Amino acid sequence: MARAALTLAAVALAAIGAGATAAQDTANGEAIYSRCAACHALAYDRTGPRHCGLIGRRAGSLPGFDYSEAMKRSRLTWDAKTLDRFLADPMKAVPGTSMGYAGVKDAKERADLIAWLREAGSAESAECRNRPGR
Repeated sequence: MARAALTLAAVALAAIGAGATAAQDTANGEAIYSRCAACHALAYDRTGPRHCGLIGRRAGSLPGFDYSEAMKRSRLTWDAKTLDRFLADPMKAVPGTSMGYAGVKDAKERADLIAWLREAGSAESAECRNRPGR
C-alpha cells in the first residue's frame, strides 16, 4: 500500500513538473513572439494579420485582411505542423508570400512559439475573447 502511494506521488510530481515545463515553454514562446510584433498582434491587424483564432483557421481567409495571392491559394490550415513548416521558412513554405521574414530556424523556438500562439490566440484568452476573427 505504501509503495502504491509513493508511486502515485511520483506520478503526480512528474505531472506537476510537466506543467511547469509547458508554462516555461509558453513563456519562451511569448518572448519569441516579440520578434513578430513589428508586423503582427494577437487582437488586431497590423502589416500582418491578427493571430487571435489562428489555430484551425484557413490561411489567407481572415475577412478584411489583404493577403497575398500566394497565401490565399496556399490551401493551408494553421495547426502545429503547418505553422512549424511555415515558420521555419515562410518563403519556401508559401512561395510568393508577402511575409518577408527569414523564419525561426530553431525547432524548439518554433515549438515554444506555436504553444504560446495556441494558448494566447485561443478564444478563451483574455486578449482574444470577443475579438473579431478569432
